[in-house]
Amino acid sequence: MAKRDFYDVLGVSKSASPEELKSAYRKLAVKHHPDKNPGNKASEEKFKEAGEAYGILSDSEKKQNYDNFGHAAFEGGGGRQGGGFSGGFGGADFSDIFEDFFGDFGGGGRSRGRRNTNNRGSDLRYDLSITLEEAYEGKKQDIKFSTTEKCITCKGNGTKPGHSPDRCTVCGGNGKVRSNQGFFTVQQTCPQCQGSGEEITNPCVDCNGQGNKQASKKISVTIPKGVDDGTRIRLAGKGEAGTKGGASGDLYLFINVYSHDLFKRSDENLFFEFPISIADAALGTTIEIPTIDGGKAKIKIPDGTQNGKQFRLKGKGMPYMRGSGNGDLYVQVNTEVPISLNKEQKELLEKFREIENERSNPSIKKFFQKAKSFWKN
Repeated sequence: MAKRDFYDVLGVSKSASPEELKSAYRKLAVKHHPDKNPGNKASEEKFKEAGEAYGILSDSEKKQNYDNFGHAAFEGGGGRQGGGFSGGFGGADFSDIFEDFFGDFGGGGRSRGRRNTNNRGSDLRYDLSITLEEAYEGKKQDIKFSTTEKCITCKGNGTKPGHSPDRCTVCGGNGKVRSNQGFFTVQQTCPQCQGSGEEITNPCVDCNGQGNKQASKKISVTIPKGVDDGTRIRLAGKGEAGTKGGASGDLYLFINVYSHDLFKRSDENLFFEFPISIADAALGTTIEIPTIDGGKAKIKIPDGTQNGKQFRLKGKGMPYMRGSGNGDLYVQVNTEVPISLNKEQKELLEKFREIENERSNPSIKKFFQKAKSFWKN
C-alpha cells in the first residue's frame, strides 16, 4: 500500500511552521492514542502514521530531504523513522507533545503555563478543655495562640510597596525546568522559585520577602451545645497564612470534656447513681435528684424496689449537637446496708428477721430448694 504524503497525514501545508506541525501532531496523537482507543486497529495505524510523519517533518534536515525526494529519501535504510514511541522525533520536545494527552488521563502531564500554587498555610491544632456543664450549655470563649499572619506592609506578596515579583530567571516564569536524559526530556519543579515562576528581588523589609510574619492571635470561638469529649471543630482559614498569596490553613479545635463528680456520659445520655436505705427500698419513697441543667427532679421509688433498679427521666440528658432535643437521664438506685447499728435498730431487725422466717420469703425459699437439689446430686 502506497504511503500517504506526510503533510496530508498531519493535515498541514509544506509551509507549516514548527509550531503548526507540533500542534497538528499533538491533536492526532491525543485522538488516536491506543490508550484512548483500545483494540481499535485503525486508530493504532493512524497513531503510528502520525508519529512517523512528525518524526521526519520536525527534523529540519530530514524535512529538506523529504521535500526534495519524498518517501524515496528514506527507503533502503536511509534514515527511515518508525511511528509511535519507537522512532526518533528529531528536535521534538517529547514531554511537550504529550502533555495534553497525559493531562486528560490525570497522569504526569501539565497544562502549558500552569504553576505550582501549593503555597497554602499550615493547619493548626488547639486543645480546649471544658466542663460537662459547659458542654451542656454551649459557650463562647476567646483563645490565644501563636501563628503566622499575612504581612500588612506588602499585603502578602513579599515585595516592597510599589514593587512586584519578577519573573524567575531560572525557569523563565514557567515554574518548571527541563533537562534532557537521552531520548526523553525530564520536567521538574524549578528549584529557584519552587514552582511559583516568580522571584522576589525587592523583598519587603518587614517580613524579609516571606509575605507573612509570626504573630500572637486571639479569636472568639463558639462551642456548640452537646459537644462531646474528642470532638473536632474546624475553623476554616484560621490557621497559618499562606506564602506568596496562598490561602490560609485551617484551625482545628480538639475538645476535651472533664469528667464529672456526679454524672457519667454515654453519647447524649447521662447516668447517675443514688443511694437509698433498706427501709426506703422496702417501703417506697420519693427522692429528689440534681439534673445537669442545675435544676432538680423528683422520682417516686415504689415499695419493694430492688438494688440496681434504673429509672429513666426522658429529655434530661445532653443536647444533640446535630439535631434538636436531648438525650435521657438514667438514675440507678443503690440500696445501702447500714454498717453499724444501735441497740434499738438491732432489736427491730431481729424482730423483722423472725417475721421474714415465719413468712418464708418465696425467692429465698426457691433458692434453697435448688441448692438442696444440687447438694443431693
